[in-house]
Amino acid sequence: MNPFTFDEIFEQNERRIYYHIQKLNIRDPHQDFFQEGLIALWSAYEKHKPDKGPMATYFNFTIRNRLIDKVRKESRQTDNDEKVITERIKDHNDGNYFTTSETSYPLVDTTDIPVQDSYMWNCLKENLTSNQWKWINYFIIKDLSVKEIADLEDKSEEAIKSWGRQARKKLKDEELQKKLGFHTK
Repeated sequence: MNPFTFDEIFEQNERRIYYHIQKLNIRDPHQDFFQEGLIALWSAYEKHKPDKGPMATYFNFTIRNRLIDKVRKESRQTDNDEKVITERIKDHNDGNYFTTSETSYPLVDTTDIPVQDSYMWNCLKENLTSNQWKWINYFIIKDLSVKEIADLEDKSEEAIKSWGRQARKKLKDEELQKKLGFHTK
């Protein structure tokens, strides 16, 4: 059993924690390292065996090593965070993005989208205006939003919606559906 209470030990050794924080050149604006030192002090108080050596030496050893461990842990965490950020920036800047002055949109890689009936798509393209085809291409095939298309084409969202309405209207046309090979009743 320890002859001193932890409160007494803390009063006598609080400056020891601050000493090690300063000696290791640790910035501690949120008192995280002080808390770690306090936990180390408590741990050393609980585990100290008087026959193994002076309590002060054990406190110094425990506090210093716990602070170093925390510095290493935070350094590893910072390195890992930087790696993740670097990867995200690299992915973001891989060339498959359309960027306006305010926003950036990923472009869908269309190489994986199978166009199984090239005759149908060519026939459809021939029967639509260039703007209607842009709407089909961007909105249906590449899965972009109206806002993204508007930014990409430097047009208003209303103009893009109008392209979509016109394209839908043409797609409902029975003659075009017959040409495309869709059977209507």
